[in-house]
Amino acid sequence: MGICGSSEAAAQNVSNADQKPPAQHGKAEDPRSGKRFGDVYKMGKELGSGAFSIVKSGQHKQTGESFAIKIVTKSKLTQEDETALKDEIAVLKELKHPNIIQLYDVYEERDFYYLVTEQMAGGELFDRIVQKSYYNEKEARDVCKILFEAMTYCHSHKVAHRDLKPENLLLLSSDNDSNIKIADFGFAKKCPKPQCLKTQCGTPGYVAPEILEGTPYDTQADMWSLGVIVYILLGGYPPFIEQNQRELFRKIRKGQFEFHDEYWGQVSKEAKHLISSLLTVHPTKRMDGPDSLTDKWITAGDDVLASNDLGTNLDKLRSFNGKRKLRAAVQTIMAAHKLTSLGVDLKKNLDETVS
Repeated sequence: MGICGSSEAAAQNVSNADQKPPAQHGKAEDPRSGKRFGDVYKMGKELGSGAFSIVKSGQHKQTGESFAIKIVTKSKLTQEDETALKDEIAVLKELKHPNIIQLYDVYEERDFYYLVTEQMAGGELFDRIVQKSYYNEKEARDVCKILFEAMTYCHSHKVAHRDLKPENLLLLSSDNDSNIKIADFGFAKKCPKPQCLKTQCGTPGYVAPEILEGTPYDTQADMWSLGVIVYILLGGYPPFIEQNQRELFRKIRKGQFEFHDEYWGQVSKEAKHLISSLLTVHPTKRMDGPDSLTDKWITAGDDVLASNDLGTNLDKLRSFNGKRKLRAAVQTIMAAHKLTSLGVDLKKNLDETVS
């Protein structure tokens, strides 16, 4: 259930038509100058809360720019939580990409950490898509290209996100559909060499089979998650659906999915080929970031893709999105179980899928 920071990401989804995107200043008083957080920023209303943090709107006192402030209570952190938080901070400080949420400042004080980030005023990407009255393959492709570019950048910096899902795809503003930001790097980890990661984390339905297998893995796990997201953007529903988690994990480990003709009959074969190349069980045979950017569907002509109407699938996507939002409320409650993000019965369910 991808609990790591999922509520914090949800808290960023602020619908505020008057919110202006923060300037790329990055030059607020450095915390190392001795100034305390309260000397530099003033806080506004609460936007959301998580297991050990709350997110509030904030304003830089000198420039008047608006931000989101994640306030982490130190006393609520385990040693593992604190290590994960420092990993997240280190990763976000390194990543500078227009489609990755920007971390501007970090303050560590006696009782709290303060993380100053962009305030995502546009809400979740999927919420914006389902509001459309018309939807076609070009629109889906344009979104996918942005996601592939951002993750290719991440992977070139040896960073694995490890929790890509719709909840973590946000929009900077309410009037721009293409200013997408990948958020919630709470599970992100440096991956300096192939198959160097071991922690079983992620979100059921989006998690790669190698993570479920318990074998060492790397950034290719993100490409599987992107395959799931592309499938949903085009088909309107997930490729792996089971109420029973053991059955869900079994299907993922076997790469067992299909393109149902009712929803996929009108979708181009190039799009389906891309998805199949991403939802490939063996990570070394799976499409990687650079290859995704040169894929035939990603580089196809706008007119050809725009002629493929996805109206029926948009209705299906609305239904999926509604159910997803209901589940998000439950996941927020479970946020305290961060390290059991694949379910409290993870080991049992994994063991019982071995055949």
